[in-house]
Amino acid sequence: MHNCLAFRILYLISRLVVGLTFLFSGFVKAIDPLGTTYKIQDYLEVMGLAWFNELALVASFALITAEFLAGALLITNINSKLGLWLSTLLMVAMTPLTLWIAIENPVTDCGCFGDAIILSNWATFWKNIILDLLILAIWLLQRRVYRPWLTPFPSWTMTITFSLITIGIGIHSLNNLPFIDFRPYKIGNDILEGMELPEGAQRDQYRTTFVYSRDGVKQEFELQNAPYNDSTWTFVEQRTELIAKGEEPPIHDFSIVTPEGDDLTYDILYSEGRTYLCVMYDLHKSKVKHLDNIRKVYEQSQAEDAEFLVLTSSSDMIDSFKQEHNLPYQFALTDPIQLKTMVRANPGIVILEGAKVIDKFNANKEK
Repeated sequence: MHNCLAFRILYLISRLVVGLTFLFSGFVKAIDPLGTTYKIQDYLEVMGLAWFNELALVASFALITAEFLAGALLITNINSKLGLWLSTLLMVAMTPLTLWIAIENPVTDCGCFGDAIILSNWATFWKNIILDLLILAIWLLQRRVYRPWLTPFPSWTMTITFSLITIGIGIHSLNNLPFIDFRPYKIGNDILEGMELPEGAQRDQYRTTFVYSRDGVKQEFELQNAPYNDSTWTFVEQRTELIAKGEEPPIHDFSIVTPEGDDLTYDILYSEGRTYLCVMYDLHKSKVKHLDNIRKVYEQSQAEDAEFLVLTSSSDMIDSFKQEHNLPYQFALTDPIQLKTMVRANPGIVILEGAKVIDKFNANKEK
């Protein structure tokens, strides 16, 4: 009897831990399906499978639904055999993938919890090993302790309901914006503050060596041992290498540069007025059917005597795009990763008051 109780407790704990992990992972991806799409595209790029990029959004929704459904079924103990199969198949795919990522480091963030929780690649792999062991425990204990509490019809009705809820959340977030924003450009954040490392953060550590020569023989010296005042040595070169990567600020690689090369970044961020930023990270993919909505935002900015800029990374297409659509706007260049992080829309609008984000929205709707 004691063994039976222990098995039930182990089964319950394993089921809840695995279920909560998948439920959380699926939920944070569901509220940001474009972020998951971008991450899948990153994986496809480094694996040499970029020709599958067009299917990344479909793959994003499939992954989101599978994770959320697996978690919901395991937690509620409804149709938990399906939940167990889903979680097992996910881990069969994810465990070797995250091992490869940990060893080769092709991407710096696995994206398993979206932008909500950022884990190192090795932490992600070991997290998956723990999940694998818990899933194995569920398989071993299920026959012994599992008792379904719903008949098949309501079980499958709830299963379909969980799936539709997940897909609904994803579609709503795709057509609008994530209703919970974990990114550093969320409304209320100050971009300048985000570009700074917090006090006490680990900085990059460098090793500097000096090369001197004497009698035709070169020798390396550490900073404190270099023969600066010894005339018998001749300075050759200085070498600096990164020996330990420090932390990065939440916002990095952010800049606003005109096509002519003028840097507008700090002019905008230190300005006291309002700036409207229309984000079109890739003009080849921007939805031109929303240009009428953007014109209305532009007219509003002019009425307020505010700055209006279109930010893109498509430097090769700016002139032809402006000419084709008869656009009077000033365009500027920004890193595409930063643009996709700023707003999950192409096009999208971000409104700044100085450096503070005061609003942002998908340009597919009038504001």
